[in-house]
Amino acid sequence: MSRSVSTLTRADLAETINRKMGLSRAESLDLVESILAHMCEGMSSGENVKISGFGSFILRDKKERVGRNPKTGVEVPITPRRVVTFRASQLLKERIAKG
Repeated sequence: MSRSVSTLTRADLAETINRKMGLSRAESLDLVESILAHMCEGMSSGENVKISGFGSFILRDKKERVGRNPKTGVEVPITPRRVVTFRASQLLKERIAKG
């Protein structure tokens, strides 16, 4: 079973706000950008971001570890870093499952 995969973009979100709320295209895009910037600022300062009914963006600090180059087998140190993971809410999981 094949399905076409498309991407939802900032412009798509702004277009939806424009249609449903009546804001201008520029105002709608500014709103989307403002929300995303606020989320990024929160995560940059160490906060997780939870959007009820959608999911949570969770920060994880990974320790230094040893990795291996799959082609050569040579061990390489992987530096410690902070990563963002996404955990979908139960509601989102149910909506996706229904298709």
